[in-house]
Amino acid sequence: MHAIVVTEPGGPDVLRWDEQPDPVAGPGEVLLDVAATAVNRADLLQRRGLYPPPRGASNILGLECSGVIAELGEGVTDWNIGDRVCALLSGGGYAEQVAVPASQLLPVPEGMDLAVAASLPEVACTVWSNVVMAAGLDRGDVFLVHGGGGGIGTHAIQVAKALGAKVATTASAGKLDRCRELGADLAIDYRTQDFVEEVRATFGGADVVLDNMGAKYLPRNIDVLAPDGRLVVIGMQGGSKGELNLGQLLAKRGHVLATGLRGRPDSGKSGKAEIVASVRENLWPLIAEGKVHAVVHAELPITEAAAAHEMLDAPDTVGKVVLTINR
Repeated sequence: MHAIVVTEPGGPDVLRWDEQPDPVAGPGEVLLDVAATAVNRADLLQRRGLYPPPRGASNILGLECSGVIAELGEGVTDWNIGDRVCALLSGGGYAEQVAVPASQLLPVPEGMDLAVAASLPEVACTVWSNVVMAAGLDRGDVFLVHGGGGGIGTHAIQVAKALGAKVATTASAGKLDRCRELGADLAIDYRTQDFVEEVRATFGGADVVLDNMGAKYLPRNIDVLAPDGRLVVIGMQGGSKGELNLGQLLAKRGHVLATGLRGRPDSGKSGKAEIVASVRENLWPLIAEGKVHAVVHAELPITEAAAAHEMLDAPDTVGKVVLTINR
């Protein structure tokens, strides 16, 4: 098979479409003929040598994909050859084929194009596991998500709104209208406005904050929390070490959670199988009802992966960038 390989850590130009060994479906796995994959921030970090895959995972980039089941591994009974699926991966999505645990498959939503479906598993599992399963977002809560124009942000806005929350988000000025179209009640220009002041003035504080910035936003994220508020940190774009005011956190009875998805075990406690099952049961119906939809900025051939990486970093990109495989 062919796959995108990283010739050496560096910029987008180090990505090459090259021959690689064919994957094999082990016990409990399926082999997918990949139709499309999507670009995530983790791919850019791995390309630069800053985010190695977990032990045992493929070195090939790609944390999600869509495709058609080509083979069933031993013990797989819930799926059939020919099923159209999308999948959460630990790696390997930038390829013509990938082996994936059957417990990490999701059916392609009715009427959805395979390429569009490739954009869903990573954002869906990230948002659902953090905002709902970990932070317990409930109807009437105030939800703040940073980076509302990105893949995670565009999805989180819709999910929170569909669950009956009041939604605030930060984004650059050019993306604020799109965030409002997706359901944000309050869209804040992070360059010119103080999100703490804006959220407090409008809602009094945030019950749940989903943050991809890490250290840079830590003090202000604590400031914006309402009593019993929950801050969930899922990224470190603004640094990994920050100062936490425990007195302020204690006074608010606040919670700070820091979680990742890629390094979780496939099954068992806090495993990916549990998250995927919950997404299928609870979130997939919201997609079927049209309350949550995929936000895809562009689709490019996988041989243009370098351009896709550059596009993800471009200031006008909203949502996901998808890479398609032409068979």
